Amino acid sequence: MKISLLFLVLLLLCSFNSAAQKLYKYQEEQGVWPFSDKPTAAEKKQTELKVAPKQLVSLLQSGEEHHPKYYIRNDYAGPVEVEIDFTEQDNIRATPDLPRLFVIEPGKSDILFEINPVDELESWKLALKYRYIIGRPLTNYKSTTSYLPPIAPGTLVQISQAFYGGFSHHDAQNQYAVDLSIPIGTPVYAAKSGIVLESEDNFYKSGAYEAYNAQANNIRILHDDGAMTIYAHLELKRNQVYPGLAVSAGQLIGYSGNSGFTTGPHLHFAVQINNGMELVSVPFTFFNPQGRAVEPEVEGWLQGISPAQIGGGRF
Repeated sequence: MKISLLFLVLLLLCSFNSAAQKLYKYQEEQGVWPFSDKPTAAEKKQTELKVAPKQLVSLLQSGEEHHPKYYIRNDYAGPVEVEIDFTEQDNIRATPDLPRLFVIEPGKSDILFEINPVDELESWKLALKYRYIIGRPLTNYKSTTSYLPPIAPGTLVQISQAFYGGFSHHDAQNQYAVDLSIPIGTPVYAAKSGIVLESEDNFYKSGAYEAYNAQANNIRILHDDGAMTIYAHLELKRNQVYPGLAVSAGQLIGYSGNSGFTTGPHLHFAVQINNGMELVSVPFTFFNPQGRAVEPEVEGWLQGISPAQIGGGRF
């Protein structure tokens, strides 16, 4: 989604001498979640849905006034990767050196670095920035399992857009996404067991208007292998899960809708990972009723199945 779950936050310029008080101001530059949908006849070019995620990662200070130490508070139910660097430094040094990447588990981290003046008697300045991506960094990732279709067992749904979709599945976050043509109010189920990282269902507007780019209801679930499934364009106030909740494959999590920038009701589904501080989609397969792995194909049909049809258990 360019789900960025990428935030860029600046700790703006501070200037003080050894007797002065430090003042900090935070400015947030939010990322976006682009989702795809179907074009109307009047549309001639790609249009992306953009959803602004909430900031749940903060860089905080402790320690002595002139020897501050910094740590991260991560309010997600899963890990994040954070990059911290100077944008300006005068008469200061960081220990350990910056820039640096940190993987932060949920909650409060240990002290990550500290700032000290080179010359205690001189004034000093600094400007810090940090950005983060949700998810543990994964390299050479390859899925080792298929996913349940996120629809009710026994139902048939047509795939309106698949991998490298002709309309808008072109960017790294969406090139391996699928759009399922289902009406508003259709139950949506977890495609795999995991932990809910995000659940947003407060948006009520929809249509092919740029003003709705940041308004789409969605759910993000983290799985045991570090990948995350995304379910977008959900119905207003009907999500059945909340951040931090453990869900099982095949569990009801919400209802499809038409929220945000859409040209018609559908469900956007993708599997994503953090690949080098970049959120990208990855290829995946669905289980079919015979328990075999099949790659989704545009205009193809997807049949819902239950975990029991593929042996049950946690996957």
